[in-house]
Amino acid sequence: MAEILGTKRAGFPFETADPFLFCVHHDDAYPRGNAQMGPDASLAGRRLGQDFEGKDGWRMYHGRAVPGFPSHPHRGFETVTVARRGFIDHADSLGATARYGEGDVQWMTAGRGIVHAEMFPLLHGDRDNRCELFQIWLNLPASSKMVEPHFSMFWSPTIPRATFSDAEGRKTAVEVIAGALGPLIPPAPPPASWASNADADVAIWTLMMEPGATFELPAARPGTNRTLYLVRGGGLEVAGRQFLHAVGVALQPDRPARLQALPGPETELLLLQGRPIGEPVVQHGPFVMNTVAEIQQAYRDYQTTGFGGWPWPNEAPVHPRDAGRFAKHVGGRVERPG
Repeated sequence: MAEILGTKRAGFPFETADPFLFCVHHDDAYPRGNAQMGPDASLAGRRLGQDFEGKDGWRMYHGRAVPGFPSHPHRGFETVTVARRGFIDHADSLGATARYGEGDVQWMTAGRGIVHAEMFPLLHGDRDNRCELFQIWLNLPASSKMVEPHFSMFWSPTIPRATFSDAEGRKTAVEVIAGALGPLIPPAPPPASWASNADADVAIWTLMMEPGATFELPAARPGTNRTLYLVRGGGLEVAGRQFLHAVGVALQPDRPARLQALPGPETELLLLQGRPIGEPVVQHGPFVMNTVAEIQQAYRDYQTTGFGGWPWPNEAPVHPRDAGRFAKHVGGRVERPG
């Protein structure tokens, strides 16, 4: 069985390992929505535009009327946004737009540069609007950092999910976003992604384990970085050690790992694994390149071009309340789940 190689922080954000750059778990218990699809509650006492404190169980982040992240640029990496509950309204500098949520995933290759907004519209005016998501940043190798921007939608019905029972009948539910698990094969990642290389061994899975349930993670390839994050729940035992609080457990990749959920609430886990890219990483804010000179050039390019400008009427656009889930890509192609 696999050995534990160390632990990582699983706070806000998580500590990650190459090829991952960043991971954060947003979980906000928003109240019912108002006419603008913002919270129907007083915003007094919040640092609007920089509200990360979690007052009353929710945050406005950089939003002022609607929670979320108004327009901001990226270059040199990818964002994988796993929208578990609630909704996200996407708009970008290329004119593409989307609303997704309730189990959907957006995988965006920023490449040479894109500006996007990620707003959390509170669609329900008659009840609370919980919003929960993981946002994961996956690095790009130098050869792909300047590719054309692109995003793919993994609508919830296309994402493989399965429930496994142990010898005692206790269940573990697994969702496979990247990296096959036996017959569970997820949609293909964007073409320029590090994850599109078969030998990159990238996997993004979520696991929900009933109290006392056991599950065996199959072995990955030697040389892969494999971290299992305890997100919440009653706790986890792995390789003879018990973990009771949020933590990342770095596992030896090339041996199976036996997991057992501890008594208490269901144990929720996130697996991030991949072969390291192994190149220099220079990150400054929203740009991730290989050299300081490339970071400086990214800022010059953004100041000069705006990565295509901003075709929307404001910095925090949201779609009509009844728009439904959809994605409109560059060129006008529109897709919807199902």
